[in-house]
Amino acid sequence: MKTSTRNQRGFTLIEVMVVVVILGILAGIVIPNLLDRPEDARRTKAELQIKGIEEALALYKLDNGLFPSTDQGLSALVNKPESGRIPNKYREGGYMKKIPQDPWSGEYIYLAPGLNGDYDLLSYGSDGEPGGEGKDADVQSWEIE
Repeated sequence: MKTSTRNQRGFTLIEVMVVVVILGILAGIVIPNLLDRPEDARRTKAELQIKGIEEALALYKLDNGLFPSTDQGLSALVNKPESGRIPNKYREGGYMKKIPQDPWSGEYIYLAPGLNGDYDLLSYGSDGEPGGEGKDADVQSWEIE
């Protein structure tokens, strides 16, 4: 019995090498773009969290006539302050369930009165240090559109 090798199909070494080269080129183009996206997502998340905290601060001021002081901090949105100017009409249950950490696992910085308005609210970004450029830049409430 004679078997024919003409009907056997497969890929040649050249065809496999061409596919590997094409995949390598695509990976070289796509992967650097994907690596920048997580940092963009973290910055967007920080901006959204800051806006949420700002809404809670606005409700606090609406009820009590003033923003929490720097000493009272953002924790005044979760629990009624026990020092400084005690709010008279503090909402039962507070204004937020908890204060989130920024996307880089840091704390949001709150100053009242602020240098840029009634208060300053910011995250130090990925480096955890004031200032910075690019991915290390701070996310600041007064610069969010």
